Amino acid sequence: MGTSLKPKHSDLPVAPRPHQRPDPNHADCRGVASVLSRVGDKWSVFVIMMLSDGPKRFNELKRMINGISQRMLTLTLRGLERDGLVTRTIFPTIPPRVDYELTDLGRGLQQPVKALGEWAITHQEQIASARTRFDERNGG
Repeated sequence: MGTSLKPKHSDLPVAPRPHQRPDPNHADCRGVASVLSRVGDKWSVFVIMMLSDGPKRFNELKRMINGISQRMLTLTLRGLERDGLVTRTIFPTIPPRVDYELTDLGRGLQQPVKALGEWAITHQEQIASARTRFDERNGG
């Protein structure tokens, strides 16, 4: 008599493996993706970094963030405000003064954003070299 390798109970549920990615259609994934698209956007990263040492005016931010257009800064600040990461305070002066400042929630992002920015600065040459090697190998 031989040993059968056929399973006796083929209707057992399969347990999820810890290393498997969650179903991309799952609501949690969509929610996290939405948050990451905001906080991972390059302009949002720059704005959060620039606001980390206190409130700034719009034109001050625009001067500090090289390459950002007025429209893109407006959209970025509006999105960060909508997500509760930045507050906008209007002072009743002539002309009106508007300051942007990180909220407590936004300040919680300072450390990870700063770490990401520092990592990018430290490794930008290595990444540029890797891109060049890749492009040379792949005809790009």
